Amino acid sequence: MRKQYHSRSSDKGRLIWDIDRLIELSEGLEIVAVPLEKISEIDESYWFDSEDLPSCRSIAEHAKLIEQADLSYPIILCSKMRVMDGMHRVLKALNLGLDTIDAVVFPSDPEPDYIDVPLDELPYDQDA
Repeated sequence: MRKQYHSRSSDKGRLIWDIDRLIELSEGLEIVAVPLEKISEIDESYWFDSEDLPSCRSIAEHAKLIEQADLSYPIILCSKMRVMDGMHRVLKALNLGLDTIDAVVFPSDPEPDYIDVPLDELPYDQDA
């Protein structure tokens, strides 16, 4: 699988975290059942750029990724309860009609790995 990152805009610029590092940092955190209704990203449209709406084919391809998601791994939430890793698992749980999903929550957010680096310039090789 290609290296994955989580990014979000902030007043400090675009903050970017390496998912592998987030997984390592979250080891040992308590796993809690989080109600899906508490995950605000489910109803937010920022996942799709309004000028670059998804095609039916891209939605179908994305649906395959959601179907393949493994719910045995908890999602990772930041200290503000925003998804840092696991949105495909969230959507799978939603599609299955589940009320909750297992999650770990950072008590305070780890420092980002990158700030304001264009996403296409991040290292995506497994050995990077």
